[in-house]
Amino acid sequence: MHAPAALRDTVADVVQHTPVYDIHTHLYDPAFGELLLWGVDDLLIYHYLIAESFRQFDMPYDKFWSMTKTQQADAIWQALFIDHSPISEACRGVLTALNALGLDVKKRDLPALRQHFAKWKVDDFITRCMELANVRQICMTNSPFDDLERPVWERGFTRDPRFVAALRIDPLLLDWPNTAPKLRDWGYDVNVDFSSRTFDEVRRFLGDWTKKINAQYCMVSLTPDFTFPAHTDTAQLIQHAIMPHGREYNQAFALMIGVRRNVNPRLRLAGDSLGKADVTAVENLCVEYPDNKFLCTMLSRENQHELCIAARKFRNLHIFGCWWFMNNPSLIEEITRMRLELIGLSMTPQHSDCRVLDQLVYKWQHSRGILGKVLADKYEDLAATGWEPTRAEIERDVRDLFGGALERFLRS
Repeated sequence: MHAPAALRDTVADVVQHTPVYDIHTHLYDPAFGELLLWGVDDLLIYHYLIAESFRQFDMPYDKFWSMTKTQQADAIWQALFIDHSPISEACRGVLTALNALGLDVKKRDLPALRQHFAKWKVDDFITRCMELANVRQICMTNSPFDDLERPVWERGFTRDPRFVAALRIDPLLLDWPNTAPKLRDWGYDVNVDFSSRTFDEVRRFLGDWTKKINAQYCMVSLTPDFTFPAHTDTAQLIQHAIMPHGREYNQAFALMIGVRRNVNPRLRLAGDSLGKADVTAVENLCVEYPDNKFLCTMLSRENQHELCIAARKFRNLHIFGCWWFMNNPSLIEEITRMRLELIGLSMTPQHSDCRVLDQLVYKWQHSRGILGKVLADKYEDLAATGWEPTRAEIERDVRDLFGGALERFLRS
C-alpha cells in the first residue's frame, strides 16, 4: 500500500504537470490586437481590484475614471499594495503572476515592473504565460455584437491554434427589442414580435457565426431571476431558436447564471453583484430537451449544492468552474470537494475567467494547489478501502478534470 506521503506527492506531481484546457476566458487571439490585455497595468486595473480599491480611496468616482490607465494603476498599487498589505485573493494573484514571471516584488517598484513588460513581444508573452500556467488551449468569449470584435472576424485572420472560440449571445437573449434591428441591418429577416420567419432567421444567424468562428459552444450570462419555461423573449428564443440550433450543430448551450448588473453604476464594470437563482430553470431545460447539451456554472454559493444534485439527475448537464465571486480558495475547495463527492469526475472543476493574459499564471497556480489537496484526500480515502489508485489512473482522472471530460461531452 502507498504511504500517504508518497500518494500525496504523486497526486501533486500529476496535477502540476497535466496540461489544462481553459474552457472559459475573456482573452483574445493575438490577431485582435489591443483587445488582448496583458502586462502589469492591466493586471492592476482589473475590475476586481478597482472595486476593492474604492474601499480605500477617498477620491470621487469621476476623478478615477478621468485618469489614464497608468494613473489608475498607480492609484491602485498605492492603495492596495503600499498603504495596505495585498492580502486579498485578487491582490495575491497579481504577486503570484509577477513572481512566476521572475520579477522581484520585494522592492515594491512599479516603474521597474513596467520596464520589464515593455521588453516583451505579445506572441512570446502568450507562450511564456501558457508555459507557466501549463495551459494547452484557451477558449475565448466571442460576441458578434461587440463592435470592436466583429470586424476582425468579418475581415478574417489566420487563427492561432492555441485559442478557440465560444459564441456569446447575451444581447440576443437579454435585449431582443434592440438586437432585432441589428440583425435586420445584417440581412436577417427578423421581427421584434417574433412573427414570420424570425426564429428560423435567428437560427441562420447562429449557424453563420458558429461556422465563422468555429464555436465550441454558445453561451449566455443570465440574471438570478431567469426562469424556464416562461412567457419572455429570452425563453421564447431559447425554445424556438437556441435549442433547435444546438441539436442541428450538436452544440452545447452554456448557462452562467446569477449576475446582477450595475448594482453600483459608478463602478462601471466593477459594479456588478450576484444573487441566488432558481436551479429549477436548469432542470426544466434538461428534462424538456434531452437531446440538447447544457453547460452550467452559477455565481451564488447558495446555488452550488442544488446545481450539483441537478447534474446527478441529468447526464446532458455538465457543470464547470468556480466563477467570479466564487473564485476564492476557501470556496473553490469547498465546492470542489462537494462535486467530487456527489458526481465524481464527470465535471470541470475550474476555468480561469481571465481578462488579462498574465492571470492565467496565478489562476491556475492557485487552483492546482487546491485541486491537488482535495484529490489527495479523496485518493487517500480510496486507499484506506484497499483500492489503491495507480499513477496511470490518477493521470487519467486529472486529464478529465482539466478538460478531457468536457471535450468528450461536447463531442458526444
